[in-house]
Order: sequence, then structure tokens, then C-alpha cells
Amino acid sequence: MDGGYNPEERRRDACTTRGINLDGGRDAGSAEVGAVVSTSASAERVGRGDAYELVQLANGTWSVHARRERETFHPVVGPVAEADALYVRGLRLVERMAAKPGEFVLWDVGLGAAGNVLTVLDATRELPGPLRVVSFDRTLEPLRFALGEQRRLGYLARAAAWVEALLDRGRVEFWNGRQAVVWEVREGDFPTLLAGAAAGSLPAPDAIMYDAYSPATNPEMWTLPLFRRLHGRLEPARPCALTTYSRSTLLRVTWLLADLFVGAGGATGEKEETTIGANCRELIERPLDRRWLGRVRRSTSAEPLTEARYRQARLSAIHWEQLERHPQFVG
Repeated sequence: MDGGYNPEERRRDACTTRGINLDGGRDAGSAEVGAVVSTSASAERVGRGDAYELVQLANGTWSVHARRERETFHPVVGPVAEADALYVRGLRLVERMAAKPGEFVLWDVGLGAAGNVLTVLDATRELPGPLRVVSFDRTLEPLRFALGEQRRLGYLARAAAWVEALLDRGRVEFWNGRQAVVWEVREGDFPTLLAGAAAGSLPAPDAIMYDAYSPATNPEMWTLPLFRRLHGRLEPARPCALTTYSRSTLLRVTWLLADLFVGAGGATGEKEETTIGANCRELIERPLDRRWLGRVRRSTSAEPLTEARYRQARLSAIHWEQLERHPQFVG
């Protein structure tokens, strides 16, 4: 299946990232994420809890493992290396934050154990502009567990007080080097939040780290209606880029039909390519071109999900016509 969610490809990549699960769980091994317990059969396990434990990856890095879902966060290169490649460099956050006057707003869709946010804070701490981070997740339990394992999860050590305050109050303000930071968390179902009146209180983002589980086990987070609602929360005059670990045809078609510009993102872990989207063409360095449309035509997994039920199908005629008329492929 060209560009689809191939189980064997995902297991080889072992490049899972955690996100939000509407049904109350982390991915238990899906066509996009894979049932990866660790990157080494002899991975050391410590810090056991009822739901989570700490595992040491093959490269010596420690990460959180969800026992019930049999899922290890960032199992290839660990949380810091993956977040740096996929989000800090993939979204060009240092460059964009340094150039933007006023507050920079970052949505963190899939807080997990906070590896993505804290890696961003470490990379941007010498930038003088204010930063607002809005994190979303169904549950804060992975972060509570990770906080108790901060000695091995080194990225948490400097930020323990911030994380404790965030968990206690849902919002924390602090100085991160030269950077004034406001960090808040919205706990609950992300699709429901975006569809409800509460979405109007969310600050429009400049960048989005999209770290949800795969369509196969968490289809609610990958539907065309959801991304159209997300696009509706963007301000046309405020350039915004979002990126995720997937490179699938289904995902890229979905983002294009949600009126985003879409391109190939950089490598992360063992994955040579990811996906980046934006509400303006200028933020896409390697946009998909008309040659890519030929791949869509051949794919058996290109039709967007229009409801919270995973299935694979060829692109429908009506969506093909809409795709061909996208400004990215016209002119």
C-alpha cells in the first residue's frame, strides 16, 4: 500500500510518539505506531508503577513505558533527540521565535511525559520573546509518573518545579533563562474541545506539535472534520506550521483537504521523512508537488477519515477533484 499505515514499516521504524486517545488509552500496537515494548529485548526496566514504568533504550536513554498499552514513548532515540529533530528543527522554532515580535503561541497536542515541551524550552531559553505553551492530553498520569523518575529522565530535572506547578494548578508562569513563559494544560478529549464553545478561548497558535496516536487505534484524532476545525482556529494573518511523525498518504491528503499547505518534513529516529503543514506556503520548504499526486492515484490508503472509524480506501472522485484544485497544485 503506497503511503499507507503499513504495520511492518512501522515496526521497523519503531518510531512511536505518544498522543491523545479519546477512548482512554495509549496505542497498544497499531498499523502506524506498532507494538514496540522497547528497542532492545534486554532493555532494563525500573520505576514500576501500576500503569507506567521506566525502560532504558538501546542507546542508553531512559523513557516511559505504558504497561497496559505496551507502548514505549520515543523508543528509538529517546524523548529529547526525537523532539529536537521533529519539532525544534522541523518547525524551525528558534528561528521563528527569534523573528516574531510579541508572544509566540505553541500548541502541544499530546503532552505525555512533557519531553516535547521541555526540549523546546531548553532550545529557546536564550530568546527574549515571551512564549505561551498550551498542552493537551486526555490524562496527566504519564507526566505524574515521569516526575517521580526525573533522575533518569534527565530532561525533567531542571523543570521539576514548573511541572509540579502545572500538575497542581493547570497553569504556571516562570522565567526560562531570558524567556517569559506561560504554560497551561487542557486535560480531556481534544476533538470534543475543538468542536465546542471552549475552543473560542484558545489562543491562536504560531506552531503545533501534533503527537497523537495512529488512525488505526485512535481514528478520532485523524479525521478530516477535526483538521478542518483545527484550521478554523488558525488566524490567516498569523503564520502557523504544524508537524507530526507520519509520512502517510492518508495524512497528507487529509491536511491538504483541510486547506493546509503540506510538505515533506525532516528525518527523526529511523524515519527518513515526516510531514509538515502550514496555513501559508512560505513555511513549507519541501512542498508536495504534482508528481506526488500520481502517488495518491496509486495508493490504496489515501481517502481521508470522515468519521471516527479507521479504514483504508482509495481516494474518492470528489476528494480527488478537490485535491487537484488545491492552490498548492494550481498555477
